[in-house]
Amino acid sequence: MDAQEVHQITPDNLPPELPKMTLEEFLESDLEGYEYIKGELILMPPTSVEHGKISAKLTMYLGIHVRENQLGCISVSGTGFQVGERVLVPDIAIISTDRLPDDQSKASPVPPDLAVEVVSPSDTLRRVEEKVFAYLEAGTQLVWVLSPTFKTVTVYRSETDITLLTRNDTLSGEKVVEGFSCQVAELFE
Repeated sequence: MDAQEVHQITPDNLPPELPKMTLEEFLESDLEGYEYIKGELILMPPTSVEHGKISAKLTMYLGIHVRENQLGCISVSGTGFQVGERVLVPDIAIISTDRLPDDQSKASPVPPDLAVEVVSPSDTLRRVEEKVFAYLEAGTQLVWVLSPTFKTVTVYRSETDITLLTRNDTLSGEKVVEGFSCQVAELFE
C-alpha cells in the first residue's frame, strides 16, 4: 500500500477487511479509533458509562495536580503514542514537559511516562498485559490498570515490580507524577 492510498483511507471508506500497513503508514494516516499492533489495525470500541466515569474522575484528579505543579501534559483516550513498533491509545497518559514532542499534531513518537488503562468488559487479560509490558519495554515508567469489576488498581513499575491496590489503599504518582495521591476507593465511587 503506498502513502497516497493510506491518506485516502478514512473510517467511512475502510474496506471490509482492514488493510495491512507499516507503522510509518499508520502514523501518516488520518485514522482515529484504532490501535496499531504488529501491522494490524485494532478497532477501539466505544467504552461503557462506568469506564467513562472512572476515566473522567482520575483525569480530573491528575489534571489538576499536573497543571498546578507544571509536571507536563495529560492526554485522554484517543491520543496515540508510539510504543516500540505499536501505536497504543491509553485511557489516560502523562508525558513530562521535557519529553513533549515538537509536533503535537500527530501521535506522540515517544511513549508516555505514565499510562493508565481502565479495563473494559471487552478486554481480555492477555490483551491488557501485552499492552502493559509493551509500555514498560518502550520506556514508560509507570502503568496503572484499573479494574472496575474488582475495584482495584494494579501498579506496574517493571515486569517484576507489580503491586495490587485495593479500595483501602492509596494510589501514588511516585516519582513519575510527584506529589500525586488519591484513595483507590474514590476512583470507583
